Amino acid sequence: MNILLLQKNLKQGVFATSYITGKNTNLPILNNLLIQAKDGIIKLISTDLEMGITSIVRGKIEKEGSLTINAKILGSYINLLPNIKTELSFEGSNLIVEADNYKTKINGELADDYPLIPDINRDESYLLSLNDFKNAVNSVIFSVSADESRPALSGIFLVIEGDKMVLVGTDSYRLAEISIKLKENNNTGDEKRIIIPLKTLTELARIAGGDYSDNKDNDDLKIILNDNQIVFVFDNIEIVSRLIDERYPDYKQIIPNNKKTTILIDKDELMRAVKTSAIFSKSGINDVILDINSETNELTISAGSGQTGENTTKLKVKVDGENNSVTINHRYLIDGLNNLHSSIVKLEITDSNTPCILKSNDIENYLYIMMPIKR
Repeated sequence: MNILLLQKNLKQGVFATSYITGKNTNLPILNNLLIQAKDGIIKLISTDLEMGITSIVRGKIEKEGSLTINAKILGSYINLLPNIKTELSFEGSNLIVEADNYKTKINGELADDYPLIPDINRDESYLLSLNDFKNAVNSVIFSVSADESRPALSGIFLVIEGDKMVLVGTDSYRLAEISIKLKENNNTGDEKRIIIPLKTLTELARIAGGDYSDNKDNDDLKIILNDNQIVFVFDNIEIVSRLIDERYPDYKQIIPNNKKTTILIDKDELMRAVKTSAIFSKSGINDVILDINSETNELTISAGSGQTGENTTKLKVKVDGENNSVTINHRYLIDGLNNLHSSIVKLEITDSNTPCILKSNDIENYLYIMMPIKR
């Protein structure tokens, strides 16, 4: 193998593919990246057996070949090189990197034992905005359960129907739901309902938010579904992942539709008041009390514990409905507020035992639900 490319292009490819390596002690070759030069295309490939990432890197192939190299060592070295023309070649199982007055030999392994990323049928595909999808993932991912003993809740639930895609994340204590528009739906079948592993979407968001490409004008994301796998294709990146083969709970049943009290409030004021009371909440419970007075249009936020003291803050709000009170985990409330992109937020409350809903006042495609703490 002998290829010529810019350091910047190689660095971008390593950035996109290397993060999932180094986490499998039973199969050491998975610590490596596969460098493949074939049919005029240079690819960097990584896999952890559950997910595979391929990055196509711009460069010139003078001699075809493939080799696997420790991702951490290659990445650390390439990051230190200047952005100049770099030559990669190999001697036996070693990679030779030459760039101007730099010359390095990195021990590698032959590519024969590297696991192949399966090729799947690509007939069923969907096209949407990469930026919209990345923002949607970031808006629900914090609600996903970290408890892998409940596999269905350890991923993001995705529903596709017509020109709409809905993403949902929950840990059974709070839930976030967002809907986005598709550009194209090439599936003529029924509604699709799948669960995507949290790790897969975390990787997609990381790569999409990084400097992986010179082509920032292309905002297209193609999603391909086939049996128990999903493929994400954007620009020079392809991510293949297994799906979670579980049934997602019917989350629509927990969305209350009989609200008794609605308040409109400035998001920044509410955030400040909640954070202030949070200092005095009970350790391990994280409780803050929200009391709503419809006669005075006031929201009182309070918390107290024997160890730290107590705090009360009164805010002027717009109230629609009756007096009400609910106790909320302040961490959940702050997480929800951080993901509402609106200056005015809407809080809908039924009673102290029913989930309450947090929304933007002027953005209709996102809602956040929190279970109250029972007093």
